Amino acid sequence: MLGNFTYHNATKIHFGKGALGLLGQELKNYGPKVMLSYGGGSIKRFGIYDQVIKVLNEAGKVVIDDGGVKPNPDIEKVLEGARKVREEKVDLILAVGGGSTADYAKAVSASAYQQRDPWDYYFKNFGKLDSKWTPVGVVLTMTGTGSEMNSGAVISSHKEDLKLFNHFRNPDFAILNPEFTYTVPKYHMVAGIYDIMCHILEQYLSGSDDNTSDYIAEGLMRSLVVSSRKALVNPKDYEARSNIMWTATWALNGLTECGKATDWEVHMLGQSVAAFTDAIHGHTLSAVTDAYYRLLMEKSDEAVSRFKRYAKTVWDVSAEGKDDKAVAIEGLEKMEAWMRELGMAMTITEVGAKEEDIEKYADVCPRNTGGYHTLTREEVIEVYRRSL
Repeated sequence: MLGNFTYHNATKIHFGKGALGLLGQELKNYGPKVMLSYGGGSIKRFGIYDQVIKVLNEAGKVVIDDGGVKPNPDIEKVLEGARKVREEKVDLILAVGGGSTADYAKAVSASAYQQRDPWDYYFKNFGKLDSKWTPVGVVLTMTGTGSEMNSGAVISSHKEDLKLFNHFRNPDFAILNPEFTYTVPKYHMVAGIYDIMCHILEQYLSGSDDNTSDYIAEGLMRSLVVSSRKALVNPKDYEARSNIMWTATWALNGLTECGKATDWEVHMLGQSVAAFTDAIHGHTLSAVTDAYYRLLMEKSDEAVSRFKRYAKTVWDVSAEGKDDKAVAIEGLEKMEAWMRELGMAMTITEVGAKEEDIEKYADVCPRNTGGYHTLTREEVIEVYRRSL
């Protein structure tokens, strides 16, 4: 392990079937006003909203309602939430939902007392958090992003066809009850599962030193494949859903990137399409994965070597009688078969992309420099063309 790093994670996790029962204990640490941020009506239909409200009422909190957070939260909604935080002098933002809601809550907190334009300062120019922060807590109902235990927030501007991110602060605490994920529709469940795989893989696919982080990543990926197949058969398999939920948290809480340069190009490619189509995040990632990784192996022997290791350790590919690239390709094919098993989108056409818009996607697509090869604009266009 050759890279230097500092690792600190300040989020407290309450995990398990009775985890919501510990929310009241956490609420004692904050003032009386809680802004409850959530998405559509699903948490109300399935009773999660009522359970959370009950705990808030028992704790004597004043609840400021903040529903309507979309799967790809936009800056207009963030600014609306920020105004509520300021005007109501909110003491805690409690995000109830999936990663989009958690991302939104962090962006709202960062924006509420920011004197500059938050979209321009934070997201277009990657400005550092330098304003008052309102604490954030999370009650997670969908797994995938790892936002419950990291500082990241991805926010869209539909006016500018951009989907950008920044890092702020971690949530103070997160409530993780795997049973709350049972109500997620299959299309969204598998999107979350694939997002988890991408998070791990994009950190794994960098560097060539012998790094403990890579061994952890391989174990997480193997666990995810096993549990995802069980969840497909029985979405209410508690053991499978709990393993998926916990893997999602570890996939993007900073641990597996320790000592790593990381390659986030699949996210950059997928999010640039989603900025135009507003498609579900995990499916935009799967839609570009095959084309990008095959091109990466065409450009880099280091990438071939790493994909060979991935094929052997995660997909149990035998290397006997095969050259390195053949092993690597077989591993990628096994991953693609698993993606089809999940029901992932395998082309950008499936997520609403149009061939005539490919150059627009390329124009807004950031190009990662931490992996085995940095794409040119022409190569970004080529990946999109291969992904149609």
